[in-house]
Amino acid sequence: MSCQRHRVIQLYKNLLYLGREYPKGYDYFRSRCHKAFMKNKDLAPDQVEQWIGKGEYIIKELEALYMLKKYRTLKRRYYPDD
Repeated sequence: MSCQRHRVIQLYKNLLYLGREYPKGYDYFRSRCHKAFMKNKDLAPDQVEQWIGKGEYIIKELEALYMLKKYRTLKRRYYPDD
C-alpha cells in the first residue's frame, strides 16, 4: 500500500512539473489535476493501478505536446513559410 502511495505522489508531482508549460496556464492545469486526484482518492488498490497507468499515459501525451510545440517553433524560425 505504501508503494502505491509513493507512486501516486510521484505521479502527481510529475504532472505538476509538466503542467508548468501547459497552453492554458499552470493554474488551470493544477486545479484540474488536483480535482481529478481528489475525486479518485478512495479507490480500491486494483483501480489505483489502472489510474496510475492512465496518468503515465497523460505524461507521455504532455511530453509529445511539448515536443511538437518545440518542433513547430524551430521550423518557423529556420524555414520561411512557403
